[in-house]
Amino acid sequence: MLIERAGKPAGVRLRLETSASRLGLAIVPAEVPRLFDLVIDNDLLQCARAEPGVGEVFFDKLPAGRKVVEVWLPQDQPVALRALLLPEGARALPAEDPRPRWVTYGSSITHCGGAHSPARTWPATAARARNLHLTCLGFGGQCHMDPMVALTIRDLPADVITLKLGINMHGGTTSPRTFRPGAIGLVRIIREKHPEVPIGLISPIVSPQREDTPGPTGMTLKMMRAELMDVVERLRHCGDSNVHYFDGTALFGPELVEDYLPDLLHPNGDGYEILGRNAAEKVLPKLGF
Repeated sequence: MLIERAGKPAGVRLRLETSASRLGLAIVPAEVPRLFDLVIDNDLLQCARAEPGVGEVFFDKLPAGRKVVEVWLPQDQPVALRALLLPEGARALPAEDPRPRWVTYGSSITHCGGAHSPARTWPATAARARNLHLTCLGFGGQCHMDPMVALTIRDLPADVITLKLGINMHGGTTSPRTFRPGAIGLVRIIREKHPEVPIGLISPIVSPQREDTPGPTGMTLKMMRAELMDVVERLRHCGDSNVHYFDGTALFGPELVEDYLPDLLHPNGDGYEILGRNAAEKVLPKLGF
C-alpha cells in the first residue's frame, strides 16, 4: 500500500523555462479524470483537466516572453508522461530551482487527495506562500514512522523538514510503549545527515471521534500530542536545539470542523488551503522561513 500511495505524485512538478504561449503534456490515458496546475512565480494561473481516456492536456494563453513555468502533477492519481507539447518553433529548457528545500512527511492529510487541485494541497499552499522547493512525502494511510522513510528523508537534500505524525498510528501501529521512542528514532536517523536543519514535529489536527477515544492499542489523539511535545522536550534537553513542536489543532482546530472537516477526519478543499495558510504563518517562520 505504501508503494501504491507513493505512485501518486503529490508535490511533483515539471519546472521549465519557455517563451511559449501554449504548453501541453502527452500522457498515458487513465480511467478517471485528473487535474494539472500551471504555476508561475508561485501564482496558480490555470488548472487543466484531463478527461478519462484522453491522452493530452493543455494550458493556453501563457504570459508573453520568457518565464519559468511549473506544471504540478495530480496529487491523487498516478500519471505517466509521454512528451512535452509546444507550438512549432517554441523551446523549453530545464530551469534550476534555487529555492530552499522543504521536505514534509505525513498521512492522507498531507497527501491531500481531496484538495481542489495539486497546487492547492496544504503543503503546496504553504510552499508557494514561502517560496520553498517542496518535496511532499504524504502517503495516505501509510505514515507509520517507517525506518525506511526516515532513511529516505535523511538522504534527501533539505533546508527545513516537517514531520506530521500520529493520525495513521491511531489505528494501531504504535502503542503507548512504542509511539514516543519511534518518533525519537525518526528524528535521530534524520539527524545523521541533517545535524543542524530545523525540524518541526506537527501533531494531529482535530478529529472529534478520535480525540478521547483510544485506538486498538490504547492511544488517543490527545495522548499523541502530549507524547510528541515530550519527544521535542527530551530531544532539546539532549542538545538538539533546532527541533520544534507544533500543535496540529492550532493549525486546524475544532472551530473549523463544521464547515471544513466533512468526514471528521480529512479537510475538504477549502480546509486544506486554510491548513496550508496556517502552516505558512505559524510553522515555517518559526523554522526560519
